[in-house]
Amino acid sequence: MASPVYILDPLANRTKEEDIDLSHTVGKLPTWQTIQDSVGTRSGWLGDYDYGFLCTPTLPGFSIPRIPPFFGLKDRLPLVLAIIMGFQHSLAMIAGVVTPAIIMSGSGITGLNLTPANRTQMISTSLITSGLLSLVQITRFRVGKTPYFLGTGLLSVVGTSFIYLPVLQSSVSNMYASGFCKSSFDASGTQVFEPCPDAWGAYLGTCMLCSLLPIILSFVPPRALKRVFPPIVTGVTVMLIGVNLVTSGMQQWGGGSGPCSSRPTSGPFVDCPNVGAPHAAPWGDAQWIGLGFLVFFIIMVVEFFGSPFMKNAQVVIGLVVGMIVAAALGYTTSDSIEAAPVITFLWTTTYKLSIYPPAIIPLLITYVLAMVESIGDITASCEVSQLTVEGREFESRLQGGIFADGVAGLLAPLMMNSPMSCYAQNNGIISLTRCANTMAGYMCCFFLILMGVFSKFGALFLTLPDPVLGGMTTFLFASVVVSGIRILSFLPWTRRERFIVAASLSLGLGTALVPGVLTHMISYSGGSAFLTSLITSVNIILDTGFALGAIVSCILNALLPANPPMSAEPIIDRHGPTPTNKEIEEMQLESQSIHESMLSAKH
Repeated sequence: MASPVYILDPLANRTKEEDIDLSHTVGKLPTWQTIQDSVGTRSGWLGDYDYGFLCTPTLPGFSIPRIPPFFGLKDRLPLVLAIIMGFQHSLAMIAGVVTPAIIMSGSGITGLNLTPANRTQMISTSLITSGLLSLVQITRFRVGKTPYFLGTGLLSVVGTSFIYLPVLQSSVSNMYASGFCKSSFDASGTQVFEPCPDAWGAYLGTCMLCSLLPIILSFVPPRALKRVFPPIVTGVTVMLIGVNLVTSGMQQWGGGSGPCSSRPTSGPFVDCPNVGAPHAAPWGDAQWIGLGFLVFFIIMVVEFFGSPFMKNAQVVIGLVVGMIVAAALGYTTSDSIEAAPVITFLWTTTYKLSIYPPAIIPLLITYVLAMVESIGDITASCEVSQLTVEGREFESRLQGGIFADGVAGLLAPLMMNSPMSCYAQNNGIISLTRCANTMAGYMCCFFLILMGVFSKFGALFLTLPDPVLGGMTTFLFASVVVSGIRILSFLPWTRRERFIVAASLSLGLGTALVPGVLTHMISYSGGSAFLTSLITSVNIILDTGFALGAIVSCILNALLPANPPMSAEPIIDRHGPTPTNKEIEEMQLESQSIHESMLSAKH
């Protein structure tokens, strides 16, 4: 009888992707023993960390490179270090979290023109909401017994995204133009805008409706989303968002975005912010430019010579220095601080929620862009946390992060705040300090909530002259432009890519630099509410550069065929030395291989 033959299956012991246990990625309460070890011992409080690393300034020729130890997601982190790291993360977030609230509630045709009390509450609400929703993103929960999760389980914090700002500004501008928000003209003919809290309620209600889209899309595989919204689309869009925002920052830098920015020749707004204000001066006056430049200059100095702790809070440091100088010179008043309550929380001021139909399509586009941007942010968070950026666990973290962003887009408006999404700037802190521990994230959330609860802290920002804020926001918004350029830099830059980007920027940049140029083509004076809303929605898109650029780049990317491999062009520096025939041949081979890989990926 023949002996049995045993065939060894090389895949028999391999773990399938769907069978990987992801329970370790979910947040868990610490055991009593862990709490005792952390609170009751010296090593639990201090450990052996080199705290001098965080405070040592960078001095050319004197600084000695020091590499701190790496703290992973679940490593034991000394409590003092967790507090310091959390405070550092919160400082890095403050400017980004409060700036949208300050601009949205500000004056002018694109602002809500709210009262100082309401503006203070909006700032506090932004800080509290950011802390609460960051807790969800950091902790990570399994959705019932399904394979889906809520949150990344990383040190991923969330904040008010700048990309929603242009949509609000365009919508509010249309609301004032249509009479939804009230305005009048003074004796000099200058348009004066009344507070419009109903516009904020309409915006929040529309955001809640549109947030259902990213919640649904969070269950679509991230690879499919990347295929629909590749880097050529997201790069152009993020860059155009930054361009739009930089114009707002420069307007503040010049003296403010209120009625004085049109430089009227008579009336109460001949000077900024108004004729009766301390040190009032015309928009664009040297004193305003100087105040903004002081903040900008301090940010540069900290980058050159600051310690790691200072570099991670350079924007806040610039803002604090600008605030001190402005107060010392008499540019500020303490009225808003004295009027603010000592303690506040969510819903102390509420707004009537409604739907503003013309903003639905622009907000849907914005939510999708925020979702795609979050994919990149979460990927970067995994990289700096020394985790894999492929496989089942990585895709599960992406799914949980996108789902949490969608839920944040629903809950933040319920908390009377603009939608929130993942923040990218904290990845730089993780990379520099080598601390990816979630305990630092929890401490960051604690400080954000604490700053929001004490509303006089938020009121401090309202004492800032607009140029001080403009010097800071212009730098922040320019960083958004750089993020878009960085995404585009990874493209192969063949004729196809150059054409798509050029066509998208033609319309996107054009409408950003010449506002309103495309909004006079379509008009309607009939009685149909549907047609009125539809035309207003189209005009908002036509007047929002990044929305127009995103639509054009999506359409062209879908319709324009990829260049055949043999027609790939080598990239030659026309301003440098002429390449040899051999160098040209090598570049052609490299370009051809890039195209072949692109075509194979597409099929």
